[in-house]
Amino acid sequence: MKNISIDSSIKERCPEAVLGVLQCKVAVKEDDALFLELLNDKIAELAEIELSQANKREKIQSTRKAYKALGKDANRYRCSAEAMCRRISKERGLYYINNVVDINNYLSIKTGYSMGTYDLEQVQGDILWARAPEGTAYQGIGKNVLNIEFLPALFDEKGPFGNPTSDNTRAMITEKTKEIVMVFYVFDGGEGLLELLKEAETLLQEFAGGYEFKGEIVE
Repeated sequence: MKNISIDSSIKERCPEAVLGVLQCKVAVKEDDALFLELLNDKIAELAEIELSQANKREKIQSTRKAYKALGKDANRYRCSAEAMCRRISKERGLYYINNVVDINNYLSIKTGYSMGTYDLEQVQGDILWARAPEGTAYQGIGKNVLNIEFLPALFDEKGPFGNPTSDNTRAMITEKTKEIVMVFYVFDGGEGLLELLKEAETLLQEFAGGYEFKGEIVE
């Protein structure tokens, strides 16, 4: 299991910040029809929510408050869970990427927690969750260079590679990925997080051939 810790730059501003972490080996491929049915049912359910209410969900609100405490504009830099829920409320659906990424997105829109799933082979050394220093930027997935200063970002020996708004291309999931680390970004203490990790394990096992699971809550 990767050594993961939370820096005081986050804990001092967001005392209830924790990470739910699940590590396992997978087989990345196209989505299974049964999983797509599950995902599309959830999208249809969430499409009933008015756009103005998309950011009112409890977990999304806790992330928005954390961004404010860290000094980041939560409207300009929306967390990924909020961005996806807004897209669904506008009846634009979601892009289907692959089984692992889409399991990540399903769990995120279901819970309201922003999440990230990373190719473990591309993560070097220990992982630190810290407030990104002023001027920090990286190449976001499907985006231009993203200003991530003050966002709660994951760092390894090479620098930042993920945060609740948008991940870096360096550790993104591809068809070559063999081992992953899935992260729930949590700012409300994480009640029920163990059950969510179990649900994630079940989905990865059933729809991504997941095995050799290791999970923990980092406080």
